[in-house]
Amino acid sequence: MPEPRVGPCMEYTTLGNTGTSVSELCLGCMSFGSSDWRPWVLEEEESREIIERAIDLGINFFDTANVYSTGESEEILGNVLDDYDRDEQVVATKVFGEMGEDPNKQGLSRKAIEQELENSLERLGMDTVDLYQIHRWDPETPIGETLKALDDAVRRGQVRYVGASSMWAHQFADALHTSDSLNVESFATMQDHYNLVYREEEREMLPLCEKEDVGVLPWSPLARGYLTRPHEDIDATERGASEEHMYEHPYREGGGPEVNERVQELAAEKGVKMAQISLAWLLHKDWVTSPIVGTTSVEHLEDAVEATELSLSQSDIAYLEEPYEPVRVSGHE
Repeated sequence: MPEPRVGPCMEYTTLGNTGTSVSELCLGCMSFGSSDWRPWVLEEEESREIIERAIDLGINFFDTANVYSTGESEEILGNVLDDYDRDEQVVATKVFGEMGEDPNKQGLSRKAIEQELENSLERLGMDTVDLYQIHRWDPETPIGETLKALDDAVRRGQVRYVGASSMWAHQFADALHTSDSLNVESFATMQDHYNLVYREEEREMLPLCEKEDVGVLPWSPLARGYLTRPHEDIDATERGASEEHMYEHPYREGGGPEVNERVQELAAEKGVKMAQISLAWLLHKDWVTSPIVGTTSVEHLEDAVEATELSLSQSDIAYLEEPYEPVRVSGHE
């Protein structure tokens, strides 16, 4: 096990209504795997350095998915965590996306869930995954079938908690109601699209999660890098030049560019980085449990952890939020 290095003091929060404690930042593992999958993805050696540093800094919460580098992300995370006490780590993975041409290697049918869960556990080298999430809503499978399959996985001891990801609030409300009526395991978390330049979740999904005591795990907290540097410089980065998904989201629409400029201004005023201002804004939101931070460098990871100690005033928050305008819903697909 590597020797720990000194860093900021990590604080912990409760994962929804589960009682499980997780670090106030979650390390997203989408950037670990194979550059053959996406050009900016790190291979195992570089990935290991980031995961080990995250543990040094007090992060105990890791989020991956079967589709990330078609399973290699899970393998790398499992390999690294094998050198540590597994009981001290909280691991989340996901199911839904295509894992092959076979139509049963995707979606949320009982067959797909049971097969993909077995495969994920094998890649992770775990008997039980802490949080198993549906990566998206499956319109082809009745939610009751999905929930019963997930409940069975909990009862078999393969899964501790179940979670959901981006969908319409009415779909999530239907899922929560269905789990109650069937008396099966209910979703403990919602992993949704939420950041300073995409706040549509504030209208319905986040109030619903708050009402139902569901943990909120925002993905893309830095808007795929849009909130980490001046908007005119985004295309200069490897990910900005190659990541088509960045341009599918409405970050540059509405008040996005002005929000970006205000993040720049406040970061300069406080002598910190834009990413730290953007993360601090999320961490000041009561309905947020743990933002999922993806990174390809130890330096950026350390910056993110330092952001947990950054305090914003109510006037700072109001100034950052004021330019926001409604934009098209994005991230459910």
